[in-house]
Amino acid sequence: MAFHLRAATERDRLFARTLTHEAMIGYYRQYGLVWSDNGFDAAWAGRENLLICNDDAVMGFISVSRDSRALYIRELHLLETCRKQGAGGWVLEQMARKAQAQGLLRLTVFKTNPARRLYERHGLSIVGEEDCFWRMERECRAG
Repeated sequence: MAFHLRAATERDRLFARTLTHEAMIGYYRQYGLVWSDNGFDAAWAGRENLLICNDDAVMGFISVSRDSRALYIRELHLLETCRKQGAGGWVLEQMARKAQAQGLLRLTVFKTNPARRLYERHGLSIVGEEDCFWRMERECRAG
């Protein structure tokens, strides 16, 4: 497999929003949260958005932001047919490298989301909780 990331464009926003909605709506319902297309679109505009690809095929996308201390994974979603092929772990390792300038890789995950186990296998640990989310992080130092 030849996984790679490429910058998402405005043309990719609908794909990313639809994928995120499909992946997350069950958790939103479980925890009584309200999905907002406008909220997704506003967040999209302020983040770095990348498509996860295998050769020419788009498998999913990742959305990140950063501050002086951490790189934050805001969204990470794969098409259902593209899961369990190693792409999620590959993306996490790419983000860990990218986070070296800040020192930390951080994300939040719904407490009932089985993706938490993937994150733990790739060195992220639970460091706190907020309502229905676990806060997770991994130290990412260069060298």
